Amino acid sequence: MNLTPTLVIDAHLSLSPLLKYHFTYQATILLNSPLLILSSLSLSLAKAFLAILNLVNKALKIMALLLFLLVLTVSAVSADEDAFVGVNIGTELSDMPHPTQVVALLKAQQIHHIRLYNADRGMLLALANTGIRVAVSVPNEQLLGIAQSNSTAANWVSQNVVAHYPATNITSICVGSEVLTALPNAAPILINALKFIQSAIVASNLDRQIKVSTPLASSIILDSFPPSQAFFNRTWNPVLVPMLKFLQSTGSYLMLNIYPYFDYMQSNGVIPLDYALFKPLAPNKEAVDANTLLHYTNVFDAMIDAAYFAMADLNITNVPVLVTETGWPSKGDSNEPDATMDNANTYNSNLIKRVMNKTGTPKHPGVGVSTYIYELYNEDLKNGPLSEKNWGLFDAQGNPVYILHLTDSGSVFANDTANQTYCTAKEGADRKMLQAALDWACGPGKVDCAPLLQGQACYEPDTVSAHATYAFDTYYHQMGKTPGSCDFNGVATITTSNPSHASCVFPGSSDRNGSLLNSTIPAMDSKNSASPSEFVYKNVFFMANAVISVLWIAVLL
Repeated sequence: MNLTPTLVIDAHLSLSPLLKYHFTYQATILLNSPLLILSSLSLSLAKAFLAILNLVNKALKIMALLLFLLVLTVSAVSADEDAFVGVNIGTELSDMPHPTQVVALLKAQQIHHIRLYNADRGMLLALANTGIRVAVSVPNEQLLGIAQSNSTAANWVSQNVVAHYPATNITSICVGSEVLTALPNAAPILINALKFIQSAIVASNLDRQIKVSTPLASSIILDSFPPSQAFFNRTWNPVLVPMLKFLQSTGSYLMLNIYPYFDYMQSNGVIPLDYALFKPLAPNKEAVDANTLLHYTNVFDAMIDAAYFAMADLNITNVPVLVTETGWPSKGDSNEPDATMDNANTYNSNLIKRVMNKTGTPKHPGVGVSTYIYELYNEDLKNGPLSEKNWGLFDAQGNPVYILHLTDSGSVFANDTANQTYCTAKEGADRKMLQAALDWACGPGKVDCAPLLQGQACYEPDTVSAHATYAFDTYYHQMGKTPGSCDFNGVATITTSNPSHASCVFPGSSDRNGSLLNSTIPAMDSKNSASPSEFVYKNVFFMANAVISVLWIAVLL
């Protein structure tokens, strides 16, 4: 009997050319074997064998596709998980700025992450289409209603989250604030409130974009040094254990408020001021955990690691810590001598640099801890000592209380003197090239060059170089001082010298305290809060992955 193996294969399964060749060759050997010819069942066995291989082939293709998509998803998530520094925005001011003024300050100061203590509609509307990432909060006084009714929670999410997303980039919901210590009677209902809010988020198909958690005071961690011996106050275990399991199952964070200032003040001199302020310590001054031999140079790191060890004590090892509040007051009463502008500046500047440089902690080196600074404004209506009214980075008019020192911390908090940069025409640059660059900036570059017209504030000196400097610097700040926005074919350069003169105040200039820096930065895409250069990079990343996935699907299927 003379069989044609190729026809048999083509009739019964569809394979890639490479697999067709392989199976055709193997089938030819099998079907022409004397042993198979002698068997009346040989052809049926061959068909069955090839059918099984066909099924295996399809299964492998599906598995490969699923694996690839999983890798793609993990890559996309990890590309967007860089540690950040944000600010809390309290509203207990006698002259609270309008939401549009608050947002203007955030944009001017390159602040991309904020936490609200409520879900104020005016603020959420003002934040729309800015790209600023927002953590909204369920106030403590609303916990009872939400914890008692799934529909109440659903209504809250509908009105305060769904109604604004995605135009307003809401990324997390803080359910209550320090409930265990500030409102202990409400502790038993906290889990219900978390679960009901989470259910509403899931029902709205937003659980991948928005995380649900509750900020806790670090004081619930006992025996916090050495960190390896830390454990949660066991009184709260009936709440903490199910809460941590909830955070674990939803991929959320342990939100923690950490205040080295209070730890220092309450230590009766045991904690050195430099240790609380992140100041460099001599090796013999570092605190050493005798159990792990890890060296600690500041209170903040020790508290973060204490939180991780406390979770491990409850067999929870994969919930990341997010610091929802930390800071240092700039002014205090006579019995608060270390609440000074210098100490507040030192603490917050060092904190920002550690987070942005991904310094990490001794237990988790190189892993930055996302942190919200307490707070944006001084709140003069706060009760308590003078220090309670003076945690802010800015006053109600948007003027910095002090100038942060953030060299090498990246593009964040523009009241840093190191970020006061300008774009000017290069000395000795070719006049024709300068003129061409000036024409481009005032045309396609969309710079408002009206101040350069005769009779206007920046007309004098009437030189190509002076006019180009104005146009270059304006464009540079309009683009958020991104890399490449001060080049103009090589005729521009970055300087720290303010080019403003007489009545000609450049848009990118600041007054002495830096309150006007970057006031012309345009609003950014509502789905990304990164700097413009990071926005371009991440979108290219996602587009490339999308193209690759399409190609792989075409090959595999």
